[in-house]
Amino acid sequence: MRHTLVERELELRLVLSPERSIPVPARLGYRGDDPYAVHITFHVTSDRPVRWTFARELLVEGVFRPCGSGDVRVWPTKVAGRGVVLVALSSPDGDALLEAPAAAVSAWLERTLRVVPPGAESDMLRIDDGLAELLAR
Repeated sequence: MRHTLVERELELRLVLSPERSIPVPARLGYRGDDPYAVHITFHVTSDRPVRWTFARELLVEGVFRPCGSGDVRVWPTKVAGRGVVLVALSSPDGDALLEAPAAAVSAWLERTLRVVPPGAESDMLRIDDGLAELLAR
């Protein structure tokens, strides 16, 4: 279970203005051996995909209520009657507002929470095992 990979391909929307957005293929990724983080890869079919990594807890909370500050902010809303999760990303290269289908993100998050339940992340890192090994030398 330690090296379990949970991935999901989906189409996000890059919001250009209140009236206009364009599709962006993306892949959500979660690894049991990196239990605190989620990874989103954009432009998965290009030679130079863009990858963002941030706390899984931020995405879990953001499905239900606005959260985050700084580089990554996440909040739920409705667009044309559909539940969506908005993810605002900021970097020195620019800002992006992405819209993801809430049902797809929630279903994927549920799978990650089955791999590593909330609060069990530190158990997956086996820090105590590594420390004991170092001290035994």
